[in-house]
Amino acid sequence: MRGKALDIMNQRPHSNTGLRALALAAALTALGLPAGANAQSNVTLYGTIDSGFVHANHTATDNGAQPLSGITSNIIGGSRWGLRGTESLGRGLTALWQIESGFNGVNGALGNGGLAFGRKAIIGLRGNEWGEVTIGRQYDPVVNLVQGLTADGYFGGFFATPGDVDNYDNGARINNSIRYATPNFGGLQFEGMYATGGVAGKTGAGRSFGLAGAYSNGPVALAAGYFFADGGYQRERLAGDAPDAPATGPREWAGSAGSLFNSPINDGFRTASKVRIARAGAKYAVGPAIFGVSLSNAQYSSDALSTFRGVAKFDTVNAFATYALTPALNTGIGYSYTRMRADGVGAHYNQFNAGVTYALSKRTSTYVIGGYQQAVGTTLRQGRTVEANASVGSYGIDAGARTQLLLGMGLKHTF
Repeated sequence: MRGKALDIMNQRPHSNTGLRALALAAALTALGLPAGANAQSNVTLYGTIDSGFVHANHTATDNGAQPLSGITSNIIGGSRWGLRGTESLGRGLTALWQIESGFNGVNGALGNGGLAFGRKAIIGLRGNEWGEVTIGRQYDPVVNLVQGLTADGYFGGFFATPGDVDNYDNGARINNSIRYATPNFGGLQFEGMYATGGVAGKTGAGRSFGLAGAYSNGPVALAAGYFFADGGYQRERLAGDAPDAPATGPREWAGSAGSLFNSPINDGFRTASKVRIARAGAKYAVGPAIFGVSLSNAQYSSDALSTFRGVAKFDTVNAFATYALTPALNTGIGYSYTRMRADGVGAHYNQFNAGVTYALSKRTSTYVIGGYQQAVGTTLRQGRTVEANASVGSYGIDAGARTQLLLGMGLKHTF
């Protein structure tokens, strides 16, 4: 869930011509027609649609901070549809694949930068004894093992780290990647990933890699991981650049990892040469209550193509609690604190969240959710020092002010 105002979640009306064949395939699958000759194969069509109403008390405009309200999509969950399948190869070996497309539930536009399968596109093998290998566009190991211990799985991007500076809301996917996951050894599991940058003559340019481990035993779950991404050497084309000449602007992120720079909180560091993220989380369940805490350190490094100098560091602590009043009614609260330090500037962000979800059925639920954030200090915008503005969670709505109240309510259905 990314953007700059309400249109943030309602933008980029791309053509759907390229999806017609896939829609036909999905329809045939839903009708139960065979996916292949092997009787051991299976294909599943699945998805989520989430739409509702959002109100922000402060949104940056040419006339200062103004309120903004509207109908939007992807409030606590990303709307998507996908196909996934497996084929038994015998002797404990299984082939697997998955393609998943994000979309906007209120205008039909493609999400994830307009990519047909921007959320996921993988193929792989799974072995009962040795684990799983997948290749394609996918999540990194930190997201796979740490994100599940956060409030994101219950209340979405409202509870995310301010500005999603540490990929708390798992917005960045990794292209050109190969991932390995071990089997679960009595609650202990590990994952590793490497992604190539694909830049000729520049070894390591645009590459990404990650490692993570997790442990669960009854009501206790722990996880930690590290992720690295290189931004490559592509430069932004300036207005004065000749069409047939090389671009002369600052770095334009072009690594195998999707961009993390989607909010006013870290937008001033979008020309970073490298991003390093370390995260750890813990969760404890007791009766109808769940308690969780997570820590992260995100570092954005600069070089000659950056508009800032040194290393920008974001240190964050997140805490949350949920309580199921009934099997259908779940409540939650959360708190996040982020401290930013960079060359000549510094800011901190306090964020408070609360939410309620009510299950109308096993597949359909309704919700009311809110977040309040206060920003104090200074940050960078296009190399200039400016006052830090608030931006609740991962929504990327620039408050144009030091505080922001964001409220949402809607309906979510999974199939």
